[in-house]
Amino acid sequence: MTELRIESLDLDAQGVARADGKVVFVRDALPGERVEVEIVRRKPRFDVARTVRVLAESSMRVRPRCPHFGNCGGCSMQHLDTRAQVAIKQRVLEDQLAHVGGVRPETVLRAIAGPDWGYRYRARLSVRNVPRKGGVLVGFHERGSSYVADMRECHVLAPQVARLLLPLRELVGGLLMRDRMPQIEVAVAERGGEVIVALVFRVLDPVDPADAQALAAFARVHALELWLQPRGPDSVILLAAPQTDAAGAPLSRLAYGMPEFALTMPFVPTDFTQVNHRINEVLVSRAVRLLAPAAGERVADLFCGLGNFSLPLARAGAAVVGIEGSAALVERARAGARANGLETQASFSAANLFETTPESWRELGPFDRALIDPPREGALAVCQALAADERKLRRVVYVSCNPATLARDAAVLTHTGGYRLCAAGVVNMFPHTSHVESMAVFEPA
Repeated sequence: MTELRIESLDLDAQGVARADGKVVFVRDALPGERVEVEIVRRKPRFDVARTVRVLAESSMRVRPRCPHFGNCGGCSMQHLDTRAQVAIKQRVLEDQLAHVGGVRPETVLRAIAGPDWGYRYRARLSVRNVPRKGGVLVGFHERGSSYVADMRECHVLAPQVARLLLPLRELVGGLLMRDRMPQIEVAVAERGGEVIVALVFRVLDPVDPADAQALAAFARVHALELWLQPRGPDSVILLAAPQTDAAGAPLSRLAYGMPEFALTMPFVPTDFTQVNHRINEVLVSRAVRLLAPAAGERVADLFCGLGNFSLPLARAGAAVVGIEGSAALVERARAGARANGLETQASFSAANLFETTPESWRELGPFDRALIDPPREGALAVCQALAADERKLRRVVYVSCNPATLARDAAVLTHTGGYRLCAAGVVNMFPHTSHVESMAVFEPA
């Protein structure tokens, strides 16, 4: 055993200490704590350890609500007060901007935070038949492992989903294809105060009629939509739902609302939508206010997905051009624009934005402002094209799910593109995890 004093937290919410001139990453330890640890992995430049005993406890430490914390990989920060979680994420963002990007925001935006529990409206649950553990397991992976955690409760999943964990184990355990069903994707929607739960069962073989009947019966008992996914995300089939059309076929009612903009956003359960709907509403509202388009200004929404930002910006009076790599999402964004009466204010097209060049950017025509909401890989090619364009945008709002790639892209915009980083702040989209969502605002220097 080794005794260490924890100096800080890393991007994965591990405590960082030093021993004999070497960095040690310590699971479940907090800054300022003195802990007794066991080294579990040694590397040439660092070691990884687990906390055996906390000798001097941080004032930020709290008792985890979930009994599976520490084993289940779904959360990594339940032992840390939620206010401290937000503060640490803000520090991570500012450190990445400074050390990776060489930039500092002129203003730190107030953190966006919301519900700490029951917020996960999207999730991928793994399914494994493990006879030595009593049968089928349904849940997140164990921490740092490919094994499925033996979860009997979950406090971050929407309550309507968390209460299905044990019934799902029983359901899959009774199916003929229990060994050929590796994943259940969860999507929850709210429509007019009604909560709609959709489960997508990934199936590797054609579904036996007896299994199909059992799945449909489960959907009826729990009043949920049940989908099958035999291949890629676009192959999903609605097997059963509480609502049916005139012909008696199951009918999906998945959609999320944005009351501030009088919008209803229909989606398919395998589409990308934000995990935390409450935080998303605040995030979109702030993004629209920060971008502040004037009526008639031309706005680019890059990596637009379903139009999560495009349609609110169009409702605010902008002429929005949404660009997205997935043709299927583009079609659904167009359908959402039609359903909300915004087809003349918002147009959508498919393009691989990771291959953006200064020439392809110029061909899109002049824009006044842009919103960028890329995946974890960031938007390097887009930012390089913006930096090379002499027609500077009046404002850019960048919504990020990875502070490292945001910092890299901010360096391009500021050091070579002639923009300044006006503001940046965190968005606590995933409480109790180390995931750092953030937003930044750029204007011409």
